[in-house]
Amino acid sequence: MGGADDAAVRAEESVSGGVDVWSDAVSSHAPDHLLVMVHGILGSTADWQYAANEFVKQLPDDVIVHCSEKNASMLTLDGVDVMGERLADEVLDVISRRPELTKISFLAHSVGGLAARYAIAKLYRHPNAGSDGNTKGTICGLEAINFITVATPHLGSRGNKQVPLLFGSLAMEKVACRVVHWIFRRTGKHLFLTDDDEGQPPLLQRMVEDHGDLYFISALRAFKRRVVYANADCDHIVGWRTSSIRRNTELPELAVSSSEKYPHIVHEEYSEGTDDEKCQDSMTDCNLDILEGNMTSFAAHSIIQVKYAFMNDGADVIQHIIDHFQL
Repeated sequence: MGGADDAAVRAEESVSGGVDVWSDAVSSHAPDHLLVMVHGILGSTADWQYAANEFVKQLPDDVIVHCSEKNASMLTLDGVDVMGERLADEVLDVISRRPELTKISFLAHSVGGLAARYAIAKLYRHPNAGSDGNTKGTICGLEAINFITVATPHLGSRGNKQVPLLFGSLAMEKVACRVVHWIFRRTGKHLFLTDDDEGQPPLLQRMVEDHGDLYFISALRAFKRRVVYANADCDHIVGWRTSSIRRNTELPELAVSSSEKYPHIVHEEYSEGTDDEKCQDSMTDCNLDILEGNMTSFAAHSIIQVKYAFMNDGADVIQHIIDHFQL
């Protein structure tokens, strides 16, 4: 990562996998805020290269970035739960190597957002029963700040137009449900809600509330900010409804962006304050900030992440994430 014009950025592969990215600029203290970046299906640490570099260049004293690697490439086909377990172990390793850390955030793309939700459910720690009055849990002892997903199929890929590439054809969508596991294996079953582990409901259905010793909703509640970025158009992999966690009737009317700084952000919907008590029973009850992007390219699913340097139309979305990132 980095280059000639990124002299202040350092990147180093960790012993147990993943890439740590931080600023090499002189500072009076080491950053205490860990930002874990999680790639999507068939991805790699390089997918977040642009965003990682921009974060540490613009917030050099505050953030150290870890680009996850434990689920690289074909390992993303092993299932959301397996991916989440691996990611949780990876995060634990990073935390153990950096005792200066006090805060943690996640930024995840596509299926990586589901893996991140599973991982935080594993890493969640209940609040101490002390006298400090703190009623929030933590993520492995760290204060949870931002949980951000980009083009993540939170509601799965099953249903009309949830995968726009299928052109809204009910026949094609039914066929996809039956054959997706041939291509995307166990992860495909999870996405299309066709998994049936020991007679349990589909995993994504279980993930909308605390389930046994997996604290899916409690972990989300622990974060000060929960944000979803969704492509409103031209994302042929993940539909607008599933990435913005909305019913079809809840999708807003979109206007042309009037922002010179963020030309691809066409709709912003912010929750009313941070009253986490409203986030009680399921994910749909959580206060969420929802940002809609409107990319004009067929490859919007990758462009919103700035996955490739030659497709950087989504750079303003990354800048929006940085500008609104809570430290």
